[in-house]
Amino acid sequence: MAFFQQLMARPKNRKLAIAIALGSTLLPVPIAGIHKFYLGQPLWGAIYFLLWYTPIPRIACAIDAVWYLVQGDSEFERQFNAHLPGANTSAGTSVESLAQALRELEQLRTEGLVSEYEFEQKRRQLVDRLA
Repeated sequence: MAFFQQLMARPKNRKLAIAIALGSTLLPVPIAGIHKFYLGQPLWGAIYFLLWYTPIPRIACAIDAVWYLVQGDSEFERQFNAHLPGANTSAGTSVESLAQALRELEQLRTEGLVSEYEFEQKRRQLVDRLA
């Protein structure tokens, strides 16, 4: 438990998260979900591990990798590093950045990289940040 708390206290690196998610997709061993533990989402990581014998975690890891890649540094920082001491959260989410993120999310849905359900979840997360 102390290890997890120490991991959560460190800033998360977007490029490392992308690399871990892609590695989980491509490697033949069942390590899908490690990136979720790294990003402080242990419940999702456990779900990925429980479904290791299906193709679902690998597909989800690929979607996560694309999402982190398209997301941009500032949005990644707000999502995964905002809880850290000294994080700059005073600027909040501007309407322009929200609109851009929604356009990118819509593009992913149009290209078939995210399902309608995933699109709606991410859209709600983005809109909730504005409120």
